[in-house]
Amino acid sequence: MKFEDLGLAAPILHAVHTEGYQAATPIQAKAIPAVIAGRDLIGCAQTGTGKTAAFALPIIHRLQDRAGRANGNRRAGGKRIVRGLVLSPTRELACQIAASFIAYGRHTPLRYAVVYGGVSQHSQVRALRHGVDILIATPGRLLDLIDQGYIDLGGVEILTFDEADQMLDMGFIHDLRRIVRHVPRSRQTLMFSATMPELIRRLAREWLENPADVQAGPVATPVETVEQSVYFVEKKQKPSLLADFLKNAAGCRTLVFSRTKHGADSIVRQLLRGGIRAAAIHGNKSQAARQRVLEEFKSDSLPVLVATDVAARGLDIDDVSHVINYDMPTVPEIYIHRIGRTGRAGAGGVAVSFCGRDERPTLRLIERLIRRTIAVEKEIPAIAGEPCPETAQPAKCPTNRRNRARGTSSNRAGRSALPRLPQGKPKGAEKKAKAKRRYRSAL
Repeated sequence: MKFEDLGLAAPILHAVHTEGYQAATPIQAKAIPAVIAGRDLIGCAQTGTGKTAAFALPIIHRLQDRAGRANGNRRAGGKRIVRGLVLSPTRELACQIAASFIAYGRHTPLRYAVVYGGVSQHSQVRALRHGVDILIATPGRLLDLIDQGYIDLGGVEILTFDEADQMLDMGFIHDLRRIVRHVPRSRQTLMFSATMPELIRRLAREWLENPADVQAGPVATPVETVEQSVYFVEKKQKPSLLADFLKNAAGCRTLVFSRTKHGADSIVRQLLRGGIRAAAIHGNKSQAARQRVLEEFKSDSLPVLVATDVAARGLDIDDVSHVINYDMPTVPEIYIHRIGRTGRAGAGGVAVSFCGRDERPTLRLIERLIRRTIAVEKEIPAIAGEPCPETAQPAKCPTNRRNRARGTSSNRAGRSALPRLPQGKPKGAEKKAKAKRRYRSAL
C-alpha cells in the first residue's frame, strides 16, 4: 500500500518520500489509519518492520493538524505544552525515535525534544523551556524532571509505549504507573512491541479503551530473510571460533551479543589482540561513549560491535550483515530481538549462535518459541589443547532478499538438530553423592 492511501497530510508525505520510503509495511498500513482515526491501539509486529514510523507518522499528522489553531497547543503566556509523549526503555532507542520524529515532521510547525538519563540534564531542560509539542523520554529521567517541576504532562493527548514488554522486563512497571497518573485520563494511548506477553495485555486493558489490535506477521517470530544457524561449541573454544568467523566475514558489519558487561569487554580485548577492530557498548559506558561507538559502527570505521542486550531492541543500523550470539540469551524472546538487528527492511541477514553444553536447554526453548529447528553448522569437539577448527565456509555478507533463511534444510530427514547428550552422570557427580550420603548418616 502506498503512503498516499493512508490519509497522511501532504507535509508528512513530502518527508516520507525524502526519506526514500515507497510503500508502507504491513504494520504501517494497518496501524496508521487506526491512529489517525483517534483509536487506542496495540501494535505487534516482527522487529525491523517499521514500527516507529507506524506510530510517529500518524502522531505527527494528528498533532500538526491542530497546531495552527489559536492557543490550541499553548498554555497561558503562549508557551508550547507537551501534547505527545513517547516512552522508550533505552537511551539509544529514545534518540533514534527522536531522530525519526524530526525527519518525518521537518515540514510541520511541531517541536520535538528527547530526555534520557546518563548525561547532564541542562541541555534537555533548556529545550523544554523553549516549548515542546512531542517529547520522547526514558521513564527514569522523565520522572526526575517531573519531580523538579520542569515537565507538565497535563496537556498530553497521545501517550505511546514503545517496546512495552522490555520496559516491564527492565522493572519500569512502577515508573510507568506513576507516569500514567500524570497524564490526562482522556487521551489516546498506543502500545507497540515485537512481543506481547499476557502482562502487557492486562495493562492494555487497564490503560487503553477499546483498542484496535493490530498484528502484522506471526507473534514472536523472526523475519524470513534472516538465515539462522548454530554452532555447538564449548565455552573455552568460543573466542577462537569467533575470531575465525570474523576473519572469514571481513568487510561485513557484525554485531556480537554478550550476556554480561564484563563479558563484552573481555571479548573486545580478545579480538583486539587478534588484530580485529572492535568496540563494546553496555550500561557501564557513559552515554557519550555509547553514542560515539554507535556512530563509528554505523560508519565503515568499526566493523565489529560487541554489545549486551542494551542494543537488542529497536536500534536501526543499516547493513548489519551478521548477528552473533556469543552467549545465548537468558530469555528466549530476547533472541528474536537480537537477530532482528539484521535482515531489516527486507534485506538479507545471517544470525549465528554459539551454544555451549549448558546453553542447550535455552536453545530448545528458543526453537519452541519460533516454531522451527535452527540448522546446525558444526559441533566443535571439546578436546583439551586442540585449537578451534575453522568454519566450513567463508561467511557472506547478505544484502538482498535472495539471501533467505535455509530453515531446517540440514534436517530434512526429520532428525533432531540437537545432538544427543552423553549418557551417565557428569564428572564429580558420584563424589557429591557420596558426600551427601555421609552427611545424612551423620545426622
